[in-house]
Amino acid sequence: MTSVMLPESTRIAPHDAATRRFAATNEAAAQFFNRHVDAVAQACHAMSSRFQLGGRLFVCGDGAQRSDVAHVVVEFVHPVVVGKRALPALPLPEIEGGAALHALAAMGKPGDLVMLIASQDLGDSARAVLAAARAQGMLTLALIGDARGSAAVADHVFAVPTPDRCIVQETHEMLYHVLWELVHVFLEHRPVSA
Repeated sequence: MTSVMLPESTRIAPHDAATRRFAATNEAAAQFFNRHVDAVAQACHAMSSRFQLGGRLFVCGDGAQRSDVAHVVVEFVHPVVVGKRALPALPLPEIEGGAALHALAAMGKPGDLVMLIASQDLGDSARAVLAAARAQGMLTLALIGDARGSAAVADHVFAVPTPDRCIVQETHEMLYHVLWELVHVFLEHRPVSA
């Protein structure tokens, strides 16, 4: 087997490629968090209120986002920080095909929360899940990619300003860790309800 060597002028050093990738990720995340800082705080306040009153978090997403769904559930159910309480979170099945919609109808109740994660704008099935959740009196959060007309599909919409799905997923990961942390901050500074 022979290998083909590119001329020195056309090769990209691994260091340069990584540097460009980190720069693009950091730029997208900085834009996102600067744009959504108040909205993130408001969402965390609303989420903590629901958890305090016995609400459960349902998380859904398809494709590559299934790993994020599992990650979010683990973060809330099994906190890694000593002294933080476990919060009820459950994964919903796949969105496409209606399984998530049926599961939500069977298990959901007013006061629960639904977080939907998508690397792009939302399709009809995802919109149906959020609409059903809102109709049942649930708090809805949509973590999405570069959105085109999804501003009103959920109570809290967090669109990452890039078409790059990898950067969208990386920014979502930062976001749901911030959501988890700030929910606990609000819970620690809120009187216990009877």
